[in-house]
Amino acid sequence: MTIRVSHAGSLPRTDKLITANAARFDDNIDTDEFGQLLTDSVVDIVKRQKDVGITEVNDGEYGHAMAAERDYGAWWHYSFERTSGLELQDVHFHNAPPVRSEPGKVVLTSFPDRRDRHLFPGVYGDVEASGADTGQQQQFPVAVEPVRYVGQELIQRDIQNLKKACEAAGVDPSTAYINSLGPSSAARIENGYYDTAEEFIWAMADVFREEYLAIAEAGFIIQIDDPSIAENWDQINPAPTFEEYRKFTRPRIEALNYALRGIDPQQVRFHTCWGSWHGPHVTDLPFEEIVDDVLSINAAGITFEAANVRHEHEWRIWEDTKLPDGKYIIPGIVSHSTNIVEHPQLVADRIERFARLVGPENVVASTDCGLGGRVHPEIAWAKLESLAQGAEIASKRLGS
Repeated sequence: MTIRVSHAGSLPRTDKLITANAARFDDNIDTDEFGQLLTDSVVDIVKRQKDVGITEVNDGEYGHAMAAERDYGAWWHYSFERTSGLELQDVHFHNAPPVRSEPGKVVLTSFPDRRDRHLFPGVYGDVEASGADTGQQQQFPVAVEPVRYVGQELIQRDIQNLKKACEAAGVDPSTAYINSLGPSSAARIENGYYDTAEEFIWAMADVFREEYLAIAEAGFIIQIDDPSIAENWDQINPAPTFEEYRKFTRPRIEALNYALRGIDPQQVRFHTCWGSWHGPHVTDLPFEEIVDDVLSINAAGITFEAANVRHEHEWRIWEDTKLPDGKYIIPGIVSHSTNIVEHPQLVADRIERFARLVGPENVVASTDCGLGGRVHPEIAWAKLESLAQGAEIASKRLGS
């Protein structure tokens, strides 16, 4: 049995693409010129993935709009230009006052009021020294009227670029995927229109269903990026009970399943992570507390952090958790949170842990989270190469 190899989505962008994107924000580059550069870049990145040994590729998230000053804000920020009904305001989203939960009433507090930040104020206040994300943002979108999906041309651009790249590299397009935002994460911007947070989430489910359908109808796999399902835990103060959190989270999963209705789960994979910023993460939610809820999502593939040192021990979950028929796991085997490149033998050992519990046919070796912007490009590609080498070692061991 040959272990399949993938990654979580974001890959390093070239300096040329980053520069062109910044120029696009300032209207200093011709639209057609940028479009051709983007197409060429996707063709190159798919070929490079195949050459390094990745069997389930994507477009590196190159088609997602980047924050002008950074090359890794794409996973979330791209949704802003694909959603109408939003207005950029001086809301100081990341500097909002704290909000306290009460028994029976769980609510999200502000980003700087996260419990991990309270425990390590020096770390989060000194990004240069620690590498931790400070979460500062001067402006943020606010929903000021009914939200609608307006990214039809952009998602078709993503689809056509990936199709062309798969054809050029000789990759089966049915194994390739495109990342798309989950409704719960999409609704974590400021809500200035809907009566409740839940109503806003369901509206966002209608918005991003259009993107899911477009990707599925093109024959690609959809990867739902929705870290809020696990990450929200740290944004509730004081900490709720696990059951209170599950009760808080299940409507968000119901909204996602509503958005995915009618789509073959084999064309869907769901990415679970704990935010993946470079910080201590001692207040992360134990995966065992939500694994059953994650498995209830209408997605055949379940990706999750497993190389991250706060979560690597959680491979043992699969000793007691039965993987439902038709589902497979996509554990992180190499991490974005360290510059050290994992040895292929360690990669193989990590893969084997999962393969012996759920079957090698149900394991796709992956990364914890996106590598773009989180480690140096040279390190990112060395990690992917080691991941593929380790998968080859594991495949031989498991086949013996």
